[in-house]
Formats: sequence, structure tokens, C-alpha cells
Amino acid sequence: MKNPRSLLLPVAAAVVVVVAIVLLLVNLTRPGTPGDLSPEAGFARDMGVHHAQAVEMSFAVRDESTDDKVRTLAYDIITTQSAQRGMFIGWLQQWDLSQASSVKPMTWMAGHGHAAAAGVTPGVMPGMATAEEMKRLADAKGQAAEVLFLQLMIRHHEGGVEMAKGALELAERPEVRNIAQHIVDGQTAEIDLMKEMLATRGAQPLPSILK
Repeated sequence: MKNPRSLLLPVAAAVVVVVAIVLLLVNLTRPGTPGDLSPEAGFARDMGVHHAQAVEMSFAVRDESTDDKVRTLAYDIITTQSAQRGMFIGWLQQWDLSQASSVKPMTWMAGHGHAAAAGVTPGVMPGMATAEEMKRLADAKGQAAEVLFLQLMIRHHEGGVEMAKGALELAERPEVRNIAQHIVDGQTAEIDLMKEMLATRGAQPLPSILK
């Protein structure tokens, strides 16, 4: 009669082989560390800059407005986008990539043919306010500041949504795709809210940049 332990050896060996194969397949299908020119790195860098301007705009109106809804919206944008920007910085550190790049903004989309389809100009992040518009916002007072903020932020969010949709199509890392979907959902909802807030002030959004 065979030793029971000897009967278990082939089974154990087979289990080891199966586990090894599974681990190998997991490693082969898991996205690798993004490179310097990858969509993941480009999205993290560009969206970080994009978010920084949104935070600056939100601080400007929060300090000027006395309207609770406007101030709440500004606070939400400040906290949400500051936290997301911290995540982008953390990703780049984790991937051992620099925070800045000599590559022009939006190259990560243009290089994959997505920029033209989305109406994005290579080298220019969509929805960004100009220096002149930022100065106007900083100098605006009262309801005029609220209207200008809402108009600029709607356009800014439209650009953010386009960038996030590009990341959803091009990025392979699940954490990047996850935050990109959050941006699409969250900023789309805020666009609708800001349009309603503009309407209550008898104002209209700027021409949409969305295609």
C-alpha cells in the first residue's frame, strides 16, 4: 500500500505549477510602469496643471463672493481638485518620472490621434483661462465676479472632461482610468449646476468647446 504522503506529492506539484502559471499570466497582463511619454504620465502632468488653475480661480471667487452656493462650489473644487492633484504627483513619483516635461502639453493625446477627434489643439490644454481672463476674475467684484467665474469654470470643466475622456480611451493603468471616470462624472454634474447658477443671474455660458 502506498504511503498517503507520497500520493499527495504529485497533487502538490500540480498545484504549484498551476499557481505559477496564474502568477505568470497576471504579471503578463498587468500594465507595466508608465514611461515618460505615456498617456498616463501626460495625463497626470497636464491635468495637474489644469487643476491648479481651477483651484486658483476658485480661491478668487470664494474670497470675493458672499453667495453660499457659489462659495460652497468653490470650496468643493478647491478640495477635490487639490486632492486629485496630489494623487497625480504621487503617481509620477511612484513611476520615477519628473513632475515636468519638455514635451508640449497634450502631446499624449495628439500622439495617439485623439486630440484632433476631440477638437483639442496640440500644445494647448483645453478650457484653460488666459492670463487676461484670470486678471479680470481677480479684479471683478460682487455678482460680476460670480458670473465670470461660472462662465470660465464651465469652459474649464469642459476641457477637463475632454482630457479625462482621452485618458479613459488611452490609459491602461486602472488607477488612472478610475480617476478619469470620476473627473468625467463629477465635472459634468458641476457643469449642469453652474449653468443653472448662471441662469438665476440672467447670464449665459461662454460658447461650448465640447464637440
